[in-house]
Amino acid sequence: MNISKAILAKSDQLNSSDLIGGPQTVTIAEVREGNSDQPVQIHLVEWPGRPFKPSKTVLRILDYAWGEETDDWPQGARMTVFRDPTAKWAGEEVGGIRVSHLSHISERFKLALRESQKKSVLYTVDPLPELTRKEQLAAEWRTADPERRKAIEAEVAALEAAP
Repeated sequence: MNISKAILAKSDQLNSSDLIGGPQTVTIAEVREGNSDQPVQIHLVEWPGRPFKPSKTVLRILDYAWGEETDDWPQGARMTVFRDPTAKWAGEEVGGIRVSHLSHISERFKLALRESQKKSVLYTVDPLPELTRKEQLAAEWRTADPERRKAIEAEVAALEAAP
């Protein structure tokens, strides 16, 4: 029996404890404005109804990689998120979500970002490889209506039958 669904936090957002099982590559469905405490909500295909509300550190990484205007971010952008148990909030190690890989970047980059007034931390982000057509269809299938699912299944069957 797989217990992954039983250990999910009951919350309105993605939490670092949801990633205890390991990193997960996710696809951005939409970005919305949040509130003053968490100004950005990144809605993910894989976590419907539970947006990722990134820290300033992650927002700085995304700004560096894709730009400050979310409307200009690449369509179908993906990222690998992971639980960092050393992430701090109000000076305390409480754990948080970090990003290790991004799509739509051509090479690895490193950023030194402030952790506190006296300390910077070096973050490394690697490129995510492009998805194959079959992987794209599998991702789309998760949220497709029944009619679109039939079309996806037919396209996958054709891809598998091709030499």
